[in-house]
Amino acid sequence: MIPKILVVNERPEAPQSRSLAAALNARGAMAETVPLAEIAFDTGSASGLAIPGFAGTLPDAVLVRSIGAGSFEAVTRRLGVLHALGGLGVPVWNPAAAVERCVDKSTTTFVLEKAGVPTPPTFAVEGLAAARAIAARELPKARLVLKPLFGAQGRGIRMIDTLADLPPEEEIDGVYYLQHYVARQGPPFRDFRVFVCADKAVAMMCRRGASWITNVNQGGVPEQVDPSDKSLLESLAVAAARAVGARFAGVDVIKAENGAAFVLEVNSMPAWSGLQTVVETNIAGAVADALLAFLQNRRPAGEPDLMPLVAAGA
Repeated sequence: MIPKILVVNERPEAPQSRSLAAALNARGAMAETVPLAEIAFDTGSASGLAIPGFAGTLPDAVLVRSIGAGSFEAVTRRLGVLHALGGLGVPVWNPAAAVERCVDKSTTTFVLEKAGVPTPPTFAVEGLAAARAIAARELPKARLVLKPLFGAQGRGIRMIDTLADLPPEEEIDGVYYLQHYVARQGPPFRDFRVFVCADKAVAMMCRRGASWITNVNQGGVPEQVDPSDKSLLESLAVAAARAVGARFAGVDVIKAENGAAFVLEVNSMPAWSGLQTVVETNIAGAVADALLAFLQNRRPAGEPDLMPLVAAGA
């Protein structure tokens, strides 16, 4: 039987969605790319869901490339669709719970710390007064980095050196996510992105930047990783992906001046255009291979594909 895979992306024409669909089709599967916004809850259908292109049936698996921007109500409904698919026994990569843990940086760092994955000291509070209290206590120990709770690609990150650097509440919706800055050599500054799929590091890169913010979208330059760093990066990244329950993930790792390494973030819907330029592995093909191998070896159909709330000890 030919597996039919649903790729969810707000932009079906996006290059990485097309590459995933092409990789799946080349391996004998059928891929259909649909925005989550177009999938409906429908109590009149046998499954309770109506998915364009599936004629009332369910996919054999789902690959989540993006959930799309929208109101709180819209995003909540889309995540509900992913929860429903998992509850119906459809393998969802990544499960809604993993997406939720990763999109909220405070939850990510909480889960990483509880799983024993090294991550910098982190604090998330509401209100300027609470943020000032944290900064007054922590700044004597280290500079602080303020990040948007739901941000990506290095946007909105700022350095906090004094209490006066904390922005007013209205600038950041009242939530202050503060993390110890990991001092490292530079400029140029370097950190790492590791792409994990099915408990394996399938690709990794070093990002070099003139600024301490090294994201490729912020001007960072992708480079190949020094072979001496690969084993450490792989072990940290795989542990981080397991901790949040992600089947595939982009894991950001940083090394301090003393050589200690820390996981900064885990992205459950990672892009890989920059990474693909410095590695030989076809990343879309690696994801397709892993998903199809999972389908061949998975437990009996119909058993819910659920993940634990916290992968303790992962």
